[in-house]
Amino acid sequence: MSTVPKRLLTAAEYLAQERCASFKSEYYQGETFAMAGATREHNLIVGNLVREVGNGLKGGKCEVYPSDMRVKISATGLYTYPDVTVICGGPEFEDEQGDTLLNPTVLFEVLSDSTEAYDRGTKAAHYRRLPSVKEYVFIAQDRPLVERYVRQADGGWTLREVTCVDQNVDLDGIPVRLPMSEIYRQITLEETKML
Repeated sequence: MSTVPKRLLTAAEYLAQERCASFKSEYYQGETFAMAGATREHNLIVGNLVREVGNGLKGGKCEVYPSDMRVKISATGLYTYPDVTVICGGPEFEDEQGDTLLNPTVLFEVLSDSTEAYDRGTKAAHYRRLPSVKEYVFIAQDRPLVERYVRQADGGWTLREVTCVDQNVDLDGIPVRLPMSEIYRQITLEETKML
């Protein structure tokens, strides 16, 4: 029995296909990976983040994008859609379409059971290869947990976490303070759930 080899796409073919698609897909090394839908909690947290970060940056030179802004990690070739992306300074795009950002400053991922291992592992490794990224942030959707990975002057990363709903998350990559209570607005949390 013979198998037909899977046809790999070029990045240009992926972008042409993605720009016409009714759903989003990540792209890496010639393959596309359809993105799953999100829960109510996931969507509420993303909306809360976009609102709070956007309000905190109002009047400045930073822009906040929800999960429809595609990001390319040029060093690895991954095209992906972070849940929330912040760019400070002028945005750099892959082409004139203006839909594939090359220089994000801060990236947020809301963790879910189906994506947590990928977000924390492979995807985080790709994010660390973006020289413009000063910070990437993981947010649990079922318990109060925000983990911030902050780039240090020597290129290393430091983990900082907040686990109480009555605390604030002070971001280093952008001048914003996020109250945990606002990140989790309208979300029922399990205070005692362990990692």
